[in-house]
Amino acid sequence: MAVNGSGIPVAHPSAGPPAAVRADARVGVIVIGYDDAAHIGHAVRSALGQGPAVTEVVAVDDASTDGTGALLDRLAAREPRLRVVHRAVNSGGCGSPRNDGLRAATAPYVMFLDSDDVLPRGAVTALLRGALAHDAPVTAGLCVRRELPRRRDTPWQPALYRRPAVHASPEEHPALLRDTLCVNKLYARRFLTAHGIDFPEGPFPYEDFVFSARVLAAGPRVAVVPDPVYVWHVRRGAARPSISLDRERVANWQARVRAHERGVEVFRDAGNEPLAHAARVKFLDHDLRMYVRELPGHGPAYRAAWWRAARAALAACDEADLRAARAPARWIARVVLASEAPRDLDRLAQLAARPARLLPPYAEAAGRPVWAADLPRAVLDGLTGPGAKPARRLPVTVDAALLRRAGRGRHAELRLRVHELYDRLAAARPHSVDVELRLRDGASVLEHTASPRPDEPNGANRPGKGGGPGGGASWVVSVPVDLAALAARGRLDAGARRALTTRPQSWDVRVRVHCTHGGTLRTAVRAVGSGSRPVVLLGARYGLLLAQSHATASGSLVLRLAPGVRCALGVALRRARTLLPFLPLLRRTTATRTGGRP
Repeated sequence: MAVNGSGIPVAHPSAGPPAAVRADARVGVIVIGYDDAAHIGHAVRSALGQGPAVTEVVAVDDASTDGTGALLDRLAAREPRLRVVHRAVNSGGCGSPRNDGLRAATAPYVMFLDSDDVLPRGAVTALLRGALAHDAPVTAGLCVRRELPRRRDTPWQPALYRRPAVHASPEEHPALLRDTLCVNKLYARRFLTAHGIDFPEGPFPYEDFVFSARVLAAGPRVAVVPDPVYVWHVRRGAARPSISLDRERVANWQARVRAHERGVEVFRDAGNEPLAHAARVKFLDHDLRMYVRELPGHGPAYRAAWWRAARAALAACDEADLRAARAPARWIARVVLASEAPRDLDRLAQLAARPARLLPPYAEAAGRPVWAADLPRAVLDGLTGPGAKPARRLPVTVDAALLRRAGRGRHAELRLRVHELYDRLAAARPHSVDVELRLRDGASVLEHTASPRPDEPNGANRPGKGGGPGGGASWVVSVPVDLAALAARGRLDAGARRALTTRPQSWDVRVRVHCTHGGTLRTAVRAVGSGSRPVVLLGARYGLLLAQSHATASGSLVLRLAPGVRCALGVALRRARTLLPFLPLLRRTTATRTGGRP
């Protein structure tokens, strides 16, 4: 992906020069903002910087109190293409200000921009060329999620934007429903007006779900361009998190369910059951799995309310919806529907991870794999029997831990355990395992190949020898890791990218299990025993090297290295700061145990 000097992605060179100037080759960009004076100027300038195709930028200030409106007025005084709309009362959402912008816009085409995001250079040109070339009322391009401050970019729904395409209608390509964003698209304003399409008014979270459903239900021709057209800034440390990140309260999940249900209603009211079905499948594959991954981190009240809302939403799904969803999603849905109360949350969260991991114990009912013996209706179809998944697609669990190798100086050991799954792995006959360590945000990759050996904890559950569904069988793999050499490789990579070499390194661990039958299984490893005391190495190369295993939010293993005294001290200081709020409590607890003595 090409970037400019500021690191903002730019449109693919194939986009060519700007579209010819013609009456309908004009775009209005609608920017909305509330109390975001720190960022909205960048958003507006990125829209104005798109060139002559953007003939107007309509900025809607949603009754800000921090000077956002005054900043926009100052910009408008210098830029004739910028018009500012001031709302007298805050709407509590994003829908009303966007509707205000739509009513104020005059250009034949419009697109939307949030105050804390930016348009990459060439975005409007790429979208406009697609719209004009194919007479498409809707043209969509790639959105890039950028994690700040690390500036880590992740494409959003990349499978939709790998190559140019034109779809005569959304029914022709239902996967379009998976991209519910409204900001990475160009709309013909006449099309929106003719079909009465707008956003829900007032404080309605996930308003783009409903807007996108209204757009697709109208059956437009949709052009797709593979160019990056929107940079979605993700600021997890922001004082006021965005709606998509503000998932600490169960009200966020309830609002998402409500928006999803409204979208399904839109398709049904339009008499379009195929798109309603596609929307329900999207809910299973994306929304359900995303929130299930986070369930173990919430308290009992949240879990109970989440479970009730999920069951109500899933009750609207029929068997055709479940079977159209990916296996992990439909298995999760069956567990939620079969149990009135939350249960097995850690195990469900691992199944919701990407890639999915099905943890033991493994139960059967009537000869079929099921989630648990007391939930015979929660069938895990596709694991065994006719039509079963090939071994390479099984949700196998591989556990891993970082161990210090006694007497080996700078070396440590990655100990992996590959779990059996209903005797499917034994039948596939694993013969070698590739362990890959990949530097996050870097290019360095280190690989080791080892032979798995059967683990016989009780002498009876050997792979293929009667282990049965209980999952007692497993294979063990041991991989030596030269921590100092790994850290040196990471530093060289950071230096090549002109990044700070004093930052801690994060190495993701993935495996490929090669089988005689069934191909190669690829997965991430699950962290076990993480959070233990770090491995501390003293040596001539760095003076000090800290290494520790860490579990990501999805439970996957990451190796964290802090090479050098400066880097290691930085890690130690950050950890100390996290403990500062608890020091008074610790002192009081100590004083109580010692009779008030320090």
